[in-house]
Amino acid sequence: MRSSPRRSTLSRAEARRMALAAQGFARPRPLSPGTRQLNLELARMATLQIDSVNVFARSHYMPLFSRLGSYDPAALDRLLFARRAPYLEYWAHVAAFIPSTDWSLFRFRMDDMRAKYATKADGWFHSNRDVVDWVRGELSDRGPLRPAQIDYDIQRGTRGQWWDWDAVKHALEYLWLFGEVAIAGRRGFERTYGLAEHVVPREALARQVTRDDAVRELVRRAARAYGVATAADIADYWRLRDRRAVLAAIGELVDAGELEQVSVEGWMTAGRPAKAWVHTEARLPRRIDAAAILTPFDPVVWFRDRAERLFDFEYRIEIYTPAPQRRFGYYSLPVLVDDDIVGRVDLKADRAGSRLLVQSAWWERTRPADAPERLAAELRTAASWQQLDAISVSRWGDATGDIVSALPGAGRHDSASPEPTVRHDEADARVGDDPDSVRA
Repeated sequence: MRSSPRRSTLSRAEARRMALAAQGFARPRPLSPGTRQLNLELARMATLQIDSVNVFARSHYMPLFSRLGSYDPAALDRLLFARRAPYLEYWAHVAAFIPSTDWSLFRFRMDDMRAKYATKADGWFHSNRDVVDWVRGELSDRGPLRPAQIDYDIQRGTRGQWWDWDAVKHALEYLWLFGEVAIAGRRGFERTYGLAEHVVPREALARQVTRDDAVRELVRRAARAYGVATAADIADYWRLRDRRAVLAAIGELVDAGELEQVSVEGWMTAGRPAKAWVHTEARLPRRIDAAAILTPFDPVVWFRDRAERLFDFEYRIEIYTPAPQRRFGYYSLPVLVDDDIVGRVDLKADRAGSRLLVQSAWWERTRPADAPERLAAELRTAASWQQLDAISVSRWGDATGDIVSALPGAGRHDSASPEPTVRHDEADARVGDDPDSVRA
């Protein structure tokens, strides 16, 4: 594997290989992935997006599966959800896990959230200070609690208009966005909230980071995680809205010798070649030998403009699309083979029947000749990882016949089974965010 090139132009294929290497796909999967490998991949990605839809597997489990293969999800749970876990949840790339030591990097965002939502005289936070003060007092007196454990008599039994959350939950979410409250763990997928001083490591809570320093560090990490990226790519990694601040940070990192400007064949902005930057730690392998099924919220594809530039892959998940109008399925997952996205599969775990259901499967425009066999192997691994005994393939999609041929003994079903109801629970949307913008 070679270091990043000291030249001004990359081909599209080189950019793909560099980007995938930065995300961990240039390394062979370990035979027995454990906590060390999980931490290494989490460090490589720098953040792990959360989503509550659980058709095949919750999204935060998937990026580790894509990179490591069949690992023990309980090991990841211990890293993410245990008391005093080394990771915390915050609004990083939307709702996401970050190292607990990074809490102060997002202090500027917490301040912005407070300025946006806590200062309006007619806003919810100001109008419901009695609820907010009660919630603060409960957490101070009793320690971390689930919303159901906080009994506020006046509001008890009422429901609001904000994703149907009651007033206590509403107060907790605002306080979390403002950095007063942190997530102390989960029971199942239900959060436990605690005052930040009861949850966040003391050193991380006390650390002071200026806005400029925080943005520069986040830009550095995004550039490292992407390998090669445009300013828009880098900004989206952490949903940084101030383009001027992002460009200033990029310039400082170029001056410091950490980033190098390049152009990538075919990357255009407003009819002109797009500016891009390579992190000096990026590597350009001669080839990528990988096969993986990705979540829609994997950094490889979560910024749809970048996925189209890198892979010529137009991607929209169709949860919110009426069933008759769907092209590819309810929750289709991109299929990576070598250095390209070659297809998409809509997977569902049938727990009662112990089957992995391939609800639809489609090829992209190009794929290697062995793509069916390699996808079939990934499906077998996915079924085993989810402790499912069998695989059944529907007849919807131009890849289903190839998959069945590569999966001796696979069952068939004629059409997709009834889809699950979309749940807008706690990981789906936050104050001021449209769920479609989060998901698609």
